[in-house]
Amino acid sequence: MTLYIDPPAWPAHGTLFSHLVSDGSLRELRLFARAAEVPDRALDLDHYDVPAARYDDLVAAGAVPVEGGDLARRLASSGLRVSGAERGRAKRAALLTRWDGLWADPSLARAAGENLVDRWREPHRVYHSTLHLAVALDALDQIAPAHGVAERDLWRARLALWFHDAVHDGGRGPREVPQRSEDTSRGEGGIARQDEERSADLVAELLGPLAGTGVSADDVDEVARLVMVTADHDPAPDDAVGGLVSDADLAVLGGSPAVYARYTHQVRAEYCDVPDPLFRAGRSQVLSTLLADGHLFRTAAGAARWEDAAAANLRSELALLAA
Repeated sequence: MTLYIDPPAWPAHGTLFSHLVSDGSLRELRLFARAAEVPDRALDLDHYDVPAARYDDLVAAGAVPVEGGDLARRLASSGLRVSGAERGRAKRAALLTRWDGLWADPSLARAAGENLVDRWREPHRVYHSTLHLAVALDALDQIAPAHGVAERDLWRARLALWFHDAVHDGGRGPREVPQRSEDTSRGEGGIARQDEERSADLVAELLGPLAGTGVSADDVDEVARLVMVTADHDPAPDDAVGGLVSDADLAVLGGSPAVYARYTHQVRAEYCDVPDPLFRAGRSQVLSTLLADGHLFRTAAGAARWEDAAAANLRSELALLAA
C-alpha cells in the first residue's frame, strides 16, 4: 500500500489544496492522516484535501508526490474511488433537495433537514456517511414500486432512512468492534443499538415541532419504529414497510464485487483504531451469522435484486478474512 499526494493546485479558503490518496487501503490512509495531524474533516469520501502548507510535511512523512493525472489514475485503479455521479448525489445540496421533496412546504422543514445532513457529514464517519444515505434512498426507490405500499407509508419509510443513522457514535470508541447489522451481527450490539435508539429519539425531537405541517403523532411513532427496524434488520413477515426500510439499508451488501469491496474498506476505515485480530474475529463472526440466517432481504424485490450477490460477497469476504 502506497500513499500519494498531488501538487497544491485546487483553490479554496484562500489557499491551494492537494489531494492525498491511497492505492489500496482507506484504513491506512486514515491512520497516516491522523498520525500527521490531518483532521478527519479533511476526508472527502475517497481522499483527503490538504492545504499547501502541509504538502512538504506529508511528503516527508511518506506520501509519494505525483502529478494530478497520475494520482487520479492510481485512485481509479485502487477500488476506493467514489464516482462523480455518486459524489454528486451525496452532496449537501442534492440531499437537501431530496429532503425538500418530502414536504408540501419545504421551508417549514428545512431546519430539520439541515440538522440531519450535518449529522451525516460528521467527520468521524467513513461508511455511515452522506453517500450511504443517498444509496439507501436510491435503493428504496428501486424496490418500493413492486410492493404497492400506500404513499403515506412510503413517505414514512423515506423519513426513517433519513433518521436511521443520524446518530452514529459507534466508530468513535478506540477499541470497539463495530456492532451493526451491515457491519457485523444481526440483532445485537450495545453501541449500535444505543445509536439506533438515539436516532429514533431524534425523530420526535425534529419531527414533533412540525405537527402544524401535517406530521401526526402516529407518523412520529411509526418513523421511530422503522428506525429501530434497522438495528436488527428482522422485521415481522407482515411488516411490509419495515421490510422496505431494512432492505434499502442493506442494499450495499448486494452490490457488485467492486462496490462491496469498497464498502468493506469504508467500514474498516471507520473503525480504524480497532486492532486487526479483534476486527477480523468480530467481522468473521458477523459474516458467518449473516450467511447462516439464510435470507438477508425481506421483500421479494430486494431478494430478487440483491440476495444472490450479497451471499456471494459475504462468502468472498469471509474467505479473505480467513486467509
